[in-house]
Amino acid sequence: MNLTVLGSKLSRYREQLAMSKEEVSAVTRIPLERLLSVEAGSQAPTGDEVLILADLYHCNFKFFISNEQLAPFEQTEILYRRHGAEFTKDDRRSVQEFLYLCETEDFLMRELNAKQLEFPAPQAFGHFKNDGIRAAEAFRRFNQHASNAVPRDVYQEIRQTGVHVFRRKLGNSNISGLFLAHPTAGKCILVNYSEDVYRQRFSAAHEFAHALFDAKSGPSITYARAANDDLVEVRANAFASRYLMPPEFLRQLPDPEQWTQANTEHWAHQLRVSCVALGISLKSEGLISALALQRIKSYRVPRELKIDPELPAQLTTHQRERKARLLEKGLSDSYVALCLDAESRGVITQGRLAEALLCDLGGLQELLSLYGRSPNGH
Repeated sequence: MNLTVLGSKLSRYREQLAMSKEEVSAVTRIPLERLLSVEAGSQAPTGDEVLILADLYHCNFKFFISNEQLAPFEQTEILYRRHGAEFTKDDRRSVQEFLYLCETEDFLMRELNAKQLEFPAPQAFGHFKNDGIRAAEAFRRFNQHASNAVPRDVYQEIRQTGVHVFRRKLGNSNISGLFLAHPTAGKCILVNYSEDVYRQRFSAAHEFAHALFDAKSGPSITYARAANDDLVEVRANAFASRYLMPPEFLRQLPDPEQWTQANTEHWAHQLRVSCVALGISLKSEGLISALALQRIKSYRVPRELKIDPELPAQLTTHQRERKARLLEKGLSDSYVALCLDAESRGVITQGRLAEALLCDLGGLQELLSLYGRSPNGH
């Protein structure tokens, strides 16, 4: 084990989480002088200390005790150099946990030989809006949607291609989502769970476009109010709009120029999009005037009507509240099911299962009960 490499890994993780040496020492109870020596590479940590630090930084301990260099350091360092002011310390921890979930999901999918469908990367011709539209139409065909069909579970459709999608609550409500190409896990999308549930669908589709076209350009952040002249964002918006709101569906609607507030909210709800997104798509298709666009954009689908595909209607109130809290942390049903399957097959221990689900053993028992599992896995 190269102590200099180990020390560098530990210090870089700490710095990206915006934690001081004193904070880490206080949380881990590793004496400050010893922590300084370990980070400097002049002293080897004990096995327990490696496990404690790996748990704090949400990193597989095996990465620390090997000399391999692969980790999302470069991507997250670029992310924070470009947008560091946008992330609070809590948000940085959320991003780190998101990356940990991506790594864990990738590992479990490989261990379980989980099937993925390969969606070929679309060709970019340089006309950004048209490139986004063509890619969306190809992705709709890939998912065997009729020309006027509205996708329902966009998260599942994206995940089946091997792209990791996690909805995670961020404190900064100006961030809609981010995309990052992880060196081992591959393409990773974080959708801000703090956003409106229908906006999250659009954000997931938007970030998927970045995964298709911009994976080699480094990590990217999408803001709730992006600049209209950013062509990369124009392409991603065109992809999301065409994927979620097919023109054939829009053209079959009653004349939107005559819509009342109730009409607007009804059709936005049917499409599972915001009234703003619907209005922009209608205007793009030449179906409404600028005046109607402003009127439609001013409406909102009532929150209590909105449908989240990952919070089914048949859940009890308690189950719904509990699963919503899990989603805030990134723990979707698909990810939890993958982890439970891995534990039942002996791929991971129950202790590793708790780590993968971001909880302690006590919290694990509550989670198992929510999913109808007893502590012994039955």
